[in-house]
Amino acid sequence: MTRENTRELGAGIHRNHIGRRRFLATVATTGAVIGTSGLASADAGDTFPPNGITEWGTPVNLGNGEVRTFTTATPSGRPKYHGLLMDRSALEGLPSAAELEQSGAQRYTTKYGPDGESVVIHHKWSQEFFIPFPQTPSTPFTFLGLNWNPEGHPPPMAWEVPHFDIHFHMLPTDTVDAIVGPAAPTYDLPSTYIPDGYGRGPIVEERVITDMGEHMVDATVPEMNGGEFSNTLIWGAYDPDDDGTAELTFVEPMITRKYFREHSDTDRRGIAQPETYATAGTYPTAYAVRDVPDRDAIAVTIENFKQFSGGD
Repeated sequence: MTRENTRELGAGIHRNHIGRRRFLATVATTGAVIGTSGLASADAGDTFPPNGITEWGTPVNLGNGEVRTFTTATPSGRPKYHGLLMDRSALEGLPSAAELEQSGAQRYTTKYGPDGESVVIHHKWSQEFFIPFPQTPSTPFTFLGLNWNPEGHPPPMAWEVPHFDIHFHMLPTDTVDAIVGPAAPTYDLPSTYIPDGYGRGPIVEERVITDMGEHMVDATVPEMNGGEFSNTLIWGAYDPDDDGTAELTFVEPMITRKYFREHSDTDRRGIAQPETYATAGTYPTAYAVRDVPDRDAIAVTIENFKQFSGGD
């Protein structure tokens, strides 16, 4: 696929663009300030995540370091963060696509294990992990799906650079584990469930991806308009109960290794919201990437949780 094809992909998604007013309203509710790198915050340098109110998941091995999930909640149980803490050393020593293909059967054997699994996701080799959250108080989030993609994945001229897919899932692991793709969806996705400014991909038979679900993207992101991919938020959907109607099932920061290597301070960005969710609940309205120098690590979180009504 050429850069012109990629622009056509962005244009196809852009036709579903509803407008930016609800997104800007969401930004306003987070109290964030729009800066040159998204929505910037002033909390970089603070101890993060906060001690005493954070619970940790079991670490897994990535590159020369480790990653682990965490959940932070107030003493009253109100959620503050679901997150992933990644050692900066994890950005080095990562397996290549050739290593995943050649040694996967010996080392990278299970997505539930400490070294993950070597799998082909969306036509490219990936190191995949399913990592539980230690707690998910008052939120629908269940586990984190982490993919290291040494050669990226389609579309070309957009996401075919080394990057990480960081899926905050809202379905059980066995449900997500059973999703097979690339495939065309067999369900309807109500327009009221599609987040503001997002659209379904124009290549129907490529919409549903193995171990993930359907992906939707904001057509205004740089890589869909001839620019460089660095940090993009994906919304995901699937039909978990096979009733013919899909719902939002994951939110996914998709971030390049280059961005992580160069990142400092805190980059917080608003999460566009749908008109309504399928089920009432507490959902995040922002995500953030934080440099955590006292841990020599980087944290990726969903946050600013708010209560939303549902379609039921």
